[in-house]
Amino acid sequence: MDEGRRILHLDMDAFFASVEQLDDPSLRGKPVIVGKGDRGVVSAASYEARAFGVRSAMPVVQARRLCPHGIFVSGRMRRYSEVSRQVMAVLGEFSPLVEQASVDEAYMDVTGTRTLFGPPLELARALQARVREATGLSSSIGIAPVKFLAKIASDFRKPGGITVIEPEDVAAFLKDLPVGRIPGVGGKTLPRLASLGVATCGDVLRYSREFWEHKLGEWGRVLHARAMGLGSTEIVTGHEPKSSSAENTFERDVADLEELRRWMLLQSERVGRDLRKHGLCGRTVTLKVKFSDFKQITRSHTLEEPTDSDGEIFRAACALLDQVALVKKVRLIGVGVSNFAKGPRQLSLVPDASKEKAGRLDRAVDAIRDRHGKAAVKRGRLFTGS
Repeated sequence: MDEGRRILHLDMDAFFASVEQLDDPSLRGKPVIVGKGDRGVVSAASYEARAFGVRSAMPVVQARRLCPHGIFVSGRMRRYSEVSRQVMAVLGEFSPLVEQASVDEAYMDVTGTRTLFGPPLELARALQARVREATGLSSSIGIAPVKFLAKIASDFRKPGGITVIEPEDVAAFLKDLPVGRIPGVGGKTLPRLASLGVATCGDVLRYSREFWEHKLGEWGRVLHARAMGLGSTEIVTGHEPKSSSAENTFERDVADLEELRRWMLLQSERVGRDLRKHGLCGRTVTLKVKFSDFKQITRSHTLEEPTDSDGEIFRAACALLDQVALVKKVRLIGVGVSNFAKGPRQLSLVPDASKEKAGRLDRAVDAIRDRHGKAAVKRGRLFTGS
C-alpha cells in the first residue's frame, strides 16, 4: 500500500431526487421517488422516501406499496447531466486527476494537495462547500489510501458526511467491516462466505490467499487483497466509450411486431444521434429482448462497414428481430451499437449516393432537434398506423 497516496471519492446524496427537490421547492422535505409506471424501477429516492424502505433499482410497484403517499416523478437525464457537469468542474478546481465513475460520483487523487488545501479533512470540507455553492446540493466524501476504501468511506456518514481513513487506521477499519460492504461482494458470494463462517473482512484473513483462489478463483485473490486494504490507486481521467444503446420497458407486454419496430426506430435514432455527437461509428448492432417471463436474449450482427446511420442501425436491428421467435409477449426491447472503428473512416472509391443523402438527413434532423427539442421532428413510421 502506498503510504503517501490519498484518494477521494465524492458521492452526491440522493442525486436525482435532490435535483428534483432543488428545482421544485414544494418537494423539499417530502418523499420524492424518481421513477414512473408500475413496470419501471426506481432511479432514485429522497431520504424521506428511504425512511419507508424505498431504494434505487426497486420495482416502482413495490415502492408504491412501501410509500403510497410518495411523490413519483419522471427522470430528467438532461438536467441531471447538466448538474453533474457542474460537480465535475468543481472537482477539477481541486485536482487535475479526476475520474468520473458515474453521473453522481467521482474519484480524485488528492496526493500532494496538503500545501494548497490543508489536511484531508479540511480539503473535504472545502470541496463539499464548493459543490453546494455551485449546485445547491449535498454530497458525501470518503478519503483513503486506495479507491475501493474511499468509496466505502463516502457511504459511511450519508448524507453530507466525511470519513477519512488514514493509512495506519486501515487494518482496524477493515477488521470488523461487514464483508458485504466490499465492492463486488453480492448476493451470490455472500452465502458462500457465510457457509465458511466469514462475516467480516477480518474473517477473510483467517484463510490464506491460496485458499481463496482455490474457492473463488481470481475473485478470491481480489477479495483477500481487499480484506488487507490493498487495491487500485489509478485515476483514469478519460474513458473511451465501448458502446451506445437505448432500451424501453413497456407499461404493458407487447406482442405486435410493428409496435416493437416503432420503438426500435426511436432507439436507433437515439443511438445514431449519440454516435454522431461523439464522432463515432460502430460495426456491431445488438438487439436486446426481455420477455414477459423475464427471460432475456441478445442477438448481434457485425456490419461490413462501421456506421452512425439511424437507418442502417434500424435495418440491422429489424433483421435481428426477424430471427427471434416471439412465442411470448415482450416486456423490454433495446438496440445498441458497439465495436467502434479505430482511426479515420475509410472512404469508398465509389461513393454511395443513398448513404450520403441519408447521412445529410440524419445530421439535419440532429440540428433541428438541437435547436428546437427532440420532439420537433418525427419520422412518419413513428405514428401509429404509418
